[in-house]
Amino acid sequence: MTSGSDGEQHMASSALFIEYLRPWKLATFCIGLGLLLIGAHYHVAPDWDYPISFIMATLTYLTAPWSVQVFLYRRWKFALLALFWFYVTVDGAYWLYWRLANPQALVMRPANFYASSCLYWLCGFVWLHQGSLRTLLGKSVDDRAPPTRI
Repeated sequence: MTSGSDGEQHMASSALFIEYLRPWKLATFCIGLGLLLIGAHYHVAPDWDYPISFIMATLTYLTAPWSVQVFLYRRWKFALLALFWFYVTVDGAYWLYWRLANPQALVMRPANFYASSCLYWLCGFVWLHQGSLRTLLGKSVDDRAPPTRI
């Protein structure tokens, strides 16, 4: 037998899972990841490669919208956790990966922090909407205008 809070947690996790699988969110994630991978291929930088692109993009997809929600809706009791996920995504995973793969690449860490911070919060706002692309664009099936005949 489950308590009411267990049922509420299950519903919340189901809703979160649905949000992660929305086609428009997955498509924008894939486009962004594709751009990172293209950049890793063509841009000569000691700290930009395929694995770190996958790691940071995935962590951003999973944590940035929630972190933005915490501050946007003033859920202050979760602020430290939101900042923790921000740090892990933007700098912690980067530092750990390059510490193990090639410590010399960490010379780029300050520059990466600024660029990744901007992308983290920007992506968080892009993926903040909880709903379909149609509702994001402000259109519903009922308020579409009929086709115009010429």
